Amino acid sequence: MSDGAIIGSLDLTTLLFMAFTLFFIGLVFYLRREDRREGYPLEADTTGKLEEPGAVWFPTRKAFKLPSGETVFKPDMTRDAPSPNMERLAVWPGAPSQPVGDPMAAGVGPGAYAQREDKPDLTHENLPKIVPMRALPDFDVARPKIDPRGMTVIGADGESAGVISDIWVDRAEALVRYYEVELAKGGRKVLLPFAFTNIRGKARKALVSAIQASQFAGVPAHKSPDQVTRLEEEKISAYYGAGTLYATSDKAEPWF
Repeated sequence: MSDGAIIGSLDLTTLLFMAFTLFFIGLVFYLRREDRREGYPLEADTTGKLEEPGAVWFPTRKAFKLPSGETVFKPDMTRDAPSPNMERLAVWPGAPSQPVGDPMAAGVGPGAYAQREDKPDLTHENLPKIVPMRALPDFDVARPKIDPRGMTVIGADGESAGVISDIWVDRAEALVRYYEVELAKGGRKVLLPFAFTNIRGKARKALVSAIQASQFAGVPAHKSPDQVTRLEEEKISAYYGAGTLYATSDKAEPWF
């Protein structure tokens, strides 16, 4: 016992190392099961057939209580329906697909989106998180920043699409998320993601290179004038994303 051995060559250091190894293996096993609550089971790229989840690695259903009071169970085995507006260019796994019909509305490539819940994102106080500034009297554009309201929105073709009528902000993060654009034709109001906009303060213009002025009429609508759902956000952002490749025929061609 003078050399620290407990039984033969088994000492405290060896026991601790073995305990740590067993704990680490168990932790990895637990985490790999937990990360399969969403996005699994996997599906075959070519056929869409679901992979067998197996009895060991797939977790049992667990209830999650949301702040809204709802209870959801994961995994629930639900899958996003594949877009009917695309076709594969080859049969081998990983082959690219191309849109069928109007590529701006096909939900393919840069225009793809997730089937999120058709409900607004909420704050911890269960209030709609993303709302227009007209609904938030305590919010305003910090000075000396340039207020984009009233600026003319210019599409990728250099034509005027409309005017920025309001700013939609994330009240939880105090960040600008969208600009509300009142279209020149028809007076309809659509949302323009902040990230797709280049504000030119001195010229009083908001430049959008993703889509042309006439294509603003096709921006997916949001049902409520003062809030937007998570699914609507996906579709709106996807439309502008699709424009980066499909707005004009030359965008889809090679650079050189």
